[in-house]
Amino acid sequence: MRPLRYSINVTLDGCVDHMAGEPDAELHQYHADNIAQSDALLLGRVTYQMMEEAWRPVAETGVRPDWMDEWMVPFAHTIHAAKKYVVSSTLERVDWNAELIRGDLEGAVRALKEQPGGTISVGGVTLPLALAELGLIDELELVVMPTIAGRGPSLLAGLSKPMNLKLERRREFASGAVVLGYAVVG
Repeated sequence: MRPLRYSINVTLDGCVDHMAGEPDAELHQYHADNIAQSDALLLGRVTYQMMEEAWRPVAETGVRPDWMDEWMVPFAHTIHAAKKYVVSSTLERVDWNAELIRGDLEGAVRALKEQPGGTISVGGVTLPLALAELGLIDELELVVMPTIAGRGPSLLAGLSKPMNLKLERRREFASGAVVLGYAVVG
């Protein structure tokens, strides 16, 4: 069965807002490598639309917006090429190498996991909480940023039961960020 990995940047105080902390070139490359090694991305509507708006134009036109550094461009190409599954009850259609998932979330994700292949990666805030509640997350990867946000959405806020984890890997970056890779146990 294909593993489902939830990977997210998180501040020291548990904030998962994408604006909290500033990933550098090394972290962008790390995330691009992770996406490239995944068979597919599983995204909620908000994350899909945010990623598409930020990265698709750069990959298709080569033109960077003012906020984007040159070292971010490889990430744009990697996420652009990735297979995507988008969970939404409001979108009528998706493109950008994506398929729409509607209806029975648990059944759809279990069916994806049962297909042959490698890791499915999920990001975002709302969808991963629903997947955790259903017991569908196999791996949790926290990219701990050396920042205290003091506000914003928290990691798996509202989870109704504990999620037991076993540390399987750790990696430190020059920026002070630390990747902690856990297996979900029990």
